[in-house]
Amino acid sequence: MIKHVVLFKFKSDSSEARFCELENRLKALPGLIPEIKSYEFGLDVMRTARSYDFALVSAFEDIESLNRYQTHPAHVEVIGIVNELFDQIVAADFTC
Repeated sequence: MIKHVVLFKFKSDSSEARFCELENRLKALPGLIPEIKSYEFGLDVMRTARSYDFALVSAFEDIESLNRYQTHPAHVEVIGIVNELFDQIVAADFTC
């Protein structure tokens, strides 16, 4: 199993309407991409100086499944919205 963790920081001019669209698109991805085994995301609740604003944690069977997810057209469309909203993105992928 591969866990895929992504943390995001909002741009100062991010649109709330676009963020709502992003959330709706993210909710739809597990139904569109069969490689997704689990998919969770949400806004940071601690809001500390070291916090990122938004996080996504997903799981995949193996590296090949993760690669198919990353290149899936529905995911690529979501990346377009992500690039509009966030100016810092970090990720980590690990086996469990």
